Amino acid sequence: MELAGFLGSATLWIKAAHVIFVIFFMAGLFMMPRFFVYHHQTAVGSDEDAKWIEREDRLRKIILAPAIIFVWVFGLMLAFNGDLWHEGWFLAKFLLVIALSGYHGWMIGYAKKLAKGQRPLTEKQLRLLNEVPGIAAVLIVILVVVRPF
Repeated sequence: MELAGFLGSATLWIKAAHVIFVIFFMAGLFMMPRFFVYHHQTAVGSDEDAKWIEREDRLRKIILAPAIIFVWVFGLMLAFNGDLWHEGWFLAKFLLVIALSGYHGWMIGYAKKLAKGQRPLTEKQLRLLNEVPGIAAVLIVILVVVRPF
């Protein structure tokens, strides 16, 4: 199968890798706020507090950090390969991915606040924030599959 663009026959492999790492990234985005809810319930400085700090750090280092890097690398390869920069659906998707990346950055910052003993948000606010990646995923999938504009 001959495919266009500089990726040629590797295009489908790059696309598969992109989807795989999106799944890992989204799993981490769903897990971290849930971790925050449970962490929030612990006493600052307790053994359980230390365990949640370690869990959040591992999730960041083992899943989230590598996944976001690979999502961006493979995604940009596909965008340039398909010259998608003039497609409305792609630009909307790209903005959502930028927003999710910012959400990821916010979560890393919030984990650092929890590690310092700060609890600036309520559990209810954290539960609401847990919905952000799901809403973004629905919109992104619709944009990519349906391509409404």
